[in-house]
Amino acid sequence: MPTPATPVTIIGAGLGGLTLARVLHVHGIPVTVYEAEPSPDARSQGGMLDIHDYNGQLALQAAGLMDEFRAIVLEGRQAMRVLDRDGTVLFDKADDGTGGRPEVQRGDLRRILLDSLPDGTVRWGHKVIGTRTLGEGRHEVTFTDGGTVVTSLLVGADGAWSRVRPLLSTAVPQYTGTSCVDTYLFDADTRHPAVAKAVGGGSLIVTTSGREIFAHREKGDTLHAYVGLSEPQDWFAAIDFTDTAAATARIAAEFDGWAPELTALITDSDTAPVLRPLYTLPDEHRWDRVPGVTLVGDAAHLAAPNGEGANLAMLDGAELGKALAAYPDDIEAALTEYEQAMFSRSAEVAAFEGVEFHRIDSDGNTAHGLIKMTGEKGR
Repeated sequence: MPTPATPVTIIGAGLGGLTLARVLHVHGIPVTVYEAEPSPDARSQGGMLDIHDYNGQLALQAAGLMDEFRAIVLEGRQAMRVLDRDGTVLFDKADDGTGGRPEVQRGDLRRILLDSLPDGTVRWGHKVIGTRTLGEGRHEVTFTDGGTVVTSLLVGADGAWSRVRPLLSTAVPQYTGTSCVDTYLFDADTRHPAVAKAVGGGSLIVTTSGREIFAHREKGDTLHAYVGLSEPQDWFAAIDFTDTAAATARIAAEFDGWAPELTALITDSDTAPVLRPLYTLPDEHRWDRVPGVTLVGDAAHLAAPNGEGANLAMLDGAELGKALAAYPDDIEAALTEYEQAMFSRSAEVAAFEGVEFHRIDSDGNTAHGLIKMTGEKGR
């Protein structure tokens, strides 16, 4: 027997789905979120996010959570350093407190969203295996335990490999040609001082053709690095990531000749290297209006990391919630308004090229660069 559904059913308790749930709750609209993970603490929630004043913070304002957000901001983390592979500093910007991209831990941000929802809003341990259209804007969701739910409004906030997306689109994520390897250095200032000095108080970017390192300082004196390599997936498949020493050595060999304080982000990791292939949906991915269903975040517009992914997912959730509140008796009008605006802003963000930097060398010459973002920040 199908489980009774609230008027809005969200699949996925990531930042986009939870922001939507919170904004709906603020407007008195009942909602249920189904999440595959068995509990809020089932896995690590990733690293740092810079939450922008032009999208992510607007979403938090709509959710009424700006005070809670300010309480989790890590001061000083908007500092940014760009280094050459030999350790030469190309760009060094301190955090003067005036930037519009304060940094928080992804897990802390998710927690304040979860805490803002009534008990029972999120149903943990509900992994979706299929969805189907029943007609008249109604859809059925089937879970791995055999349970089902029928809803008049289904929102896919379930990421890159969304089970809801096939109701709207035949698009599937494609490998970008680049993968990241995650590493962590704990107690960095005392145990890894040279690396800590290189990273500085915020973010570090070092990039060459096909090889790059992005790192940032998390709370608790932890350095988190994303080591990017542009190689086909078969290349990574030849590395045994269950053998920590061998995998670490193989990845480090690709950075031979780099400054030791940079390669130490690989070789001195206090955790086993974790491989994360990067995927993207087609540019300007969109679909025709299908009654009773839509997507937010990576389910709708998965892109190569560019610092905007998490922010955009949250804004999607907030804007959809506001549209549903504005059209309480006309779901289709709300979805049409939301999707048209979402298609436009996601296409604009997909065209983002990277972070520009300028420096003046000792001879007075101006150097200019463009850093392509790869790691997790802002995803």
